[in-house]
Amino acid sequence: MPRPEIVDLFAGPGGLDVAARDLGYEVTGIEFDQDACDTRSEAGLQTLQGDVRDFGPHKFPNATVLAGGPPCQTFTVAGGGAGRRALDEVIDFTRRMAGGEDVRSKLAVLDDERTGLVLEPLRWALEALRDGRPYEAIVLEQVPAVLPVWREYAKVLSTNGYWVAEPKVLHTEQFGVPQTRRRAILVARLSAMAELPAPTHRLYRKGVPRGDGDSTLKPWVPMSEVLDRATPFEVISNYGTGGDPKARGRRSSAEPAFTVTGKVSRNRVVAMDGTELSRFSDDEAGRLQTFPPEYPWSGRAIAQQIGNAIPPLLGRAVLGAAIGSADEYAGRVSVQA
Repeated sequence: MPRPEIVDLFAGPGGLDVAARDLGYEVTGIEFDQDACDTRSEAGLQTLQGDVRDFGPHKFPNATVLAGGPPCQTFTVAGGGAGRRALDEVIDFTRRMAGGEDVRSKLAVLDDERTGLVLEPLRWALEALRDGRPYEAIVLEQVPAVLPVWREYAKVLSTNGYWVAEPKVLHTEQFGVPQTRRRAILVARLSAMAELPAPTHRLYRKGVPRGDGDSTLKPWVPMSEVLDRATPFEVISNYGTGGDPKARGRRSSAEPAFTVTGKVSRNRVVAMDGTELSRFSDDEAGRLQTFPPEYPWSGRAIAQQIGNAIPPLLGRAVLGAAIGSADEYAGRVSVQA
């Protein structure tokens, strides 16, 4: 039996695809950015370069799982905020799409065209339903600000026969990622209960020892466990805290990293005595995102590629809870058939 196939929208350099490949799935990622495509090519990831809006489910007749992480720039706190300001409009468009309306020509009212891309996975899901070949599973991720959109998605998918786990914001350090990062996750299943992954590690709290907390969970993972630096160090964030640009956050190598963004190379790295050390390399930033060591980062804007990606370890946890490994998934489909 051929392996189950996933189509990954806005696939980036391969965070979710690396996870899916580890679980045994065939994955085709759709990605517009040339640099991310260069990285994917070097990593051996199957890619269709182009704009997600130019394609649809009919292009991937064998895909039974839809995944994706739409661009987050207009929704993230570090961005301009156009997406956050347009949440009510985006939710209204979601409802209109559920009613059968093609809203694509009307998205020009949004201040930033990237905001409307968050609606693309729903378009794909609804088109697949109309074509009589619905996806067995749907897995989506975005920044926390998009949670209200995922909740609206959940209502639409539920009325179309899907089981949908309540969309939630997951903390990456609770899944073994050596970084504090939060992602809004949606998981839907057509013929089985949908589930989000249960945490495997403790939540990071500043000043709370990693050994404290729920004894049934593993301690969170510090930077020192994944980076090959000989001596302890501190990271001084490029961002201010509490709205004060002068109040730079600080984390020691015995703690998880701050959220890895496209500006990760601007974070200062210093020895415990304050001596300046080399800043994080692309490979180190990738490791903090849980990409394999020496991942073949290619093209330009590598830091941006890394910062935009979902950590593969979180992707594996989400996919594992949602659909299991490819062998498990194929076995269930065979039994149902």
